Amino acid sequence: MSQDGIDLPTSLGYLLKEASSALRAAMEEVLRPLDMSVTHYSCLELLAQRPGLSNSELARGAFVTRQTMNVLLQALERDGYVTRPAAAPVGKALPTRLTPRGRRSLEKASAAVRSVELKMLAGMTDAEQAAAFQALQSMITSLRTG
Repeated sequence: MSQDGIDLPTSLGYLLKEASSALRAAMEEVLRPLDMSVTHYSCLELLAQRPGLSNSELARGAFVTRQTMNVLLQALERDGYVTRPAAAPVGKALPTRLTPRGRRSLEKASAAVRSVELKMLAGMTDAEQAAAFQALQSMITSLRTG
């Protein structure tokens, strides 16, 4: 720690933020030719894994506000990537599902994102990757529970 605050070159939090920023930029770069953003991709991936999620659940999973997710869902529905019922079957939530077009788009995007992840991990052994995964999971758990 420096006299004026955190010593950025040795701050794990700063390094994690820098890694996150670099990852997002690399993902945006490979998704751009597919006319997709990271948030768009995250939404489709979440729906593929958990069909029927609500706007609020999708927003939490994609790390955006409900308002941002609502705007995205309206565009995705208009463009034929997702469907939502006209009225909520229960409560207020409109469960969202991928359309065949959304699934085809997601397949291309997932391949692009996988290529970024492989590039990110290319210099690490399997053991190093496992250790990094475990360390990150531990940090997340510590921050969320304590």
